Amino acid sequence: VEKFKRLKNEGNDFVKMGEYEEAANKYSECMKLNTEECTVYTNRALCYLKLYKYEEAKRDCDHVLQIEDSNIKAFYRRALAYKGLQVRKKNMAGI
Repeated sequence: VEKFKRLKNEGNDFVKMGEYEEAANKYSECMKLNTEECTVYTNRALCYLKLYKYEEAKRDCDHVLQIEDSNIKAFYRRALAYKGLQVRKKNMAGI
């Protein structure tokens, strides 16, 4: 439990500094310790959105919504992921 909290806090600190890749790695480590903690998934989804990794962000949000079907952050971030995927599709079509 202590290690989980420490990793999550380190991830949160990286987010505050704009170090999204490092933060995502910390949240991934948290998931190895606890797969049911929704906040690390929504936090990692935020990192993925910032890194334009929309498919990964969507996957994390889908996972959260299977556990908590009314998680507002997961719905919101999944919507942002879908929006990012749509923009990418339009850009690819223009190439």
